[in-house]
Amino acid sequence: MDTSRGAQLALLLLDGFESLTRQVIDELAERGHPAVTATHEFALRAIDQGADDAAALGRALGVSRQAAAKTIEALESLGYLRRLADPSDARRKRLVVTDRGYEMSRLGGAAYDALRERWAASIGWARLEGVEAALHDLAGRDTFPT
Repeated sequence: MDTSRGAQLALLLLDGFESLTRQVIDELAERGHPAVTATHEFALRAIDQGADDAAALGRALGVSRQAAAKTIEALESLGYLRRLADPSDARRKRLVVTDRGYEMSRLGGAAYDALRERWAASIGWARLEGVEAALHDLAGRDTFPT
């Protein structure tokens, strides 16, 4: 089956993402954080930025409330977040990142930065920064010129 150039681009972007995240996940496992996924890292960032319940986390991650709830359960069982009673609504539980969650996020961020530097050493800073700038410009667009 012939693959379109657009599909090839999507696969290249996915391969790059998977390459980076796989290496970071391996690094985290070696540093005491086994069973972490990319979704866990992104969820912790969203929670830290204000997504403090399953509905808000689902919106932030672009997933269903049920999928967000499963992620919350996993993060809680790994010790990366706690659910605290909301002082303004006893029925509601707020999500709070734990010190262990912040540690994992810091280590993951450092691992991503180290990989970025390795990519830059491989292709040059100018090329890497050009790719980043182009992706930044394109990622926020809903439509593209035809």
